[in-house]
This record gives sequence, structure tokens and C-alpha cells, in this order.
Amino acid sequence: MAQNRHWEQDKEATVYIGNIDERATSAMVYEIMLQMGPIHNIHMPRDRVTQTHQGFGFVEFRTPTDAEYAANVMNGVKLYGKSLRVNKASADKQKAAEVAASAPC
Repeated sequence: MAQNRHWEQDKEATVYIGNIDERATSAMVYEIMLQMGPIHNIHMPRDRVTQTHQGFGFVEFRTPTDAEYAANVMNGVKLYGKSLRVNKASADKQKAAEVAASAPC
């Protein structure tokens, strides 16, 4: 499982995952999303102080078809009682995540 702060990804093969419970780990999200297809990369921005994830992330699949399938199947699935929001990622969401992750405290 690769998790990098910045990476060049295939935006067509990437999904945004929101409303992730604080107890969920990146490994857990990886295992859940792996059921939808082979994963190329996962990125869950972390708070600079607490080092906990910020409740959202991005998963890049090997193909856009797998990303579309994940968005259709996983949207609304409950994890720790919270409904996940899974959508095809947009450049705006990804840019906002990079800005938020690099913002000074």
C-alpha cells in the first residue's frame, strides 16, 4: 500500500472518500476499497499536529472502470456507524485537500 503526500495520479481512476470515522485507519480503508478492484495508491491527509486523518481521502484504482464501480457500490456504506461518501474525485477536491494538508497550524 502506497501512501504519499503528493503523487501524480490518474484522476479518472480516483475516488474521493468522505465522512470517514476517526477510528478508521488507512489500512482499513485500503482493505475495504480493495474489494472494488486493484488499488494503485491511497492518500488520507493527516492533521499536522495530531497526525490523525482528516476524515477524507482519495483512492486511485488501476482503471477508471474500477473507480466508477467503487463510487456506485461503496457510496453510503456504513463504517463505524457513519455513511461513507464515495464519489469520483474532482481536481477541485484534490487541490483543496493538498492545500488543507499543507496549511500552517
